[in-house]
Amino acid sequence: MLRIDLYTEITCPWCLVGQYRLDKVLEERFTNLVVDIHHHPVLLMPNAPDAGLYIPDLLRGRYGVTDPKAAFARPEAEARASGLNLDLSRQLYAYPTQAAHALIEAARERGTQHELAVAITKAYFISIRNIASADVLAEVGTGYGFGRDEALAIVRDPVWRARVEHEAENSAAAGARSVPHFVFAGGGAINGARSEDEIALFIRQAISTTE
Repeated sequence: MLRIDLYTEITCPWCLVGQYRLDKVLEERFTNLVVDIHHHPVLLMPNAPDAGLYIPDLLRGRYGVTDPKAAFARPEAEARASGLNLDLSRQLYAYPTQAAHALIEAARERGTQHELAVAITKAYFISIRNIASADVLAEVGTGYGFGRDEALAIVRDPVWRARVEHEAENSAAAGARSVPHFVFAGGGAINGARSEDEIALFIRQAISTTE
């Protein structure tokens, strides 16, 4: 079994592309490989309000970008290159992600962590859902081993929120400052917008070191 540690932020489009490419590479090139994907939270905007931040204003204020389409063009193109139709102009709010990360953390014990992380990320980018909403998270979580009331309790629990914030500090200490950040078999690490071929190369190298 190959362990892959994956450090992501749900509202980061590059993380969506990275997760999608990882799954695609595993499905198409490593059909017999058993993997154990561990998700770790990265909080890029820990103080985002519950109502979310309007992304065009965020891009203008933080990066001086006056045309959001220009900022969206590259991740959209990279997504399309891997077969994922992504239109970032549809989701214009960056929501706080502590509650979503809490549910993803809790899913580790259910054996559904990676699948749930992908589902929440797609709910945000593809279905244009507010993934700060406890009701939205509970709805998504019911497909991945949680009852609705149980999921609601987790995403509203300040203890789980504190755990996520602590894990995010651990992620930074582990070197995950640019996301997505992949660590293969506790060794080789890559981050950012990596191609399918690069991901496959690091998987092959990790397999060779564990044999």
